[in-house]
Amino acid sequence: MAEPAGRGPGARPAPGAVAVPDTLAYLTGAWHVERTVRDAASGAEGRFTGTTVFTPLLAEGTGGPGAPGSGAPGGHDGHGGPGERGGGLLSRESGTFVWQGTARPATRVLRFLPGERPGTARVEFSDGRPFHDLDLGAGHHVAHHPCAADVYRGEFTVTGPDRWRSVWWVAGPAKDQLLVTDYTRLSEPPGTP
Repeated sequence: MAEPAGRGPGARPAPGAVAVPDTLAYLTGAWHVERTVRDAASGAEGRFTGTTVFTPLLAEGTGGPGAPGSGAPGGHDGHGGPGERGGGLLSRESGTFVWQGTARPATRVLRFLPGERPGTARVEFSDGRPFHDLDLGAGHHVAHHPCAADVYRGEFTVTGPDRWRSVWWVAGPAKDQLLVTDYTRLSEPPGTP
């Protein structure tokens, strides 16, 4: 398993990558999302178009029953900005996924919590299960996520102050997929008149 590029010993930026001192602060806001999904086994391809909005997690008890971020583990107390220790972000992705000519609405919710080192993040599924770490300190990060018999390998690259890309390879007994996602910062949040 390769060591992720980041702040560790000998970390160097990837070619064309833009260093980000604070992962959570960089991600905060709204992003236009374009994703292609390719299944190597069948040759089928799909496309997701939509938005991802990163907003501060709510403090426990302040958002009412079932509020996003309520009951977040990791000592989140709702104080400080998203890039400070104790803060975190809720990532809400929504849009349309077209697979083999059929369009369907698609959503995903993830939590981005402060990582073990300042400026890094720990990504969790909405139910609190761990997903992967994320360190954009060198502008590039490699992550791994085992999921039952499948293995997910992700690469994250910042290409500018308002652009980044994730590439996930999924391999397993029944999967051989490539997901490439481009994010472009939106100047106005979705739904703004």
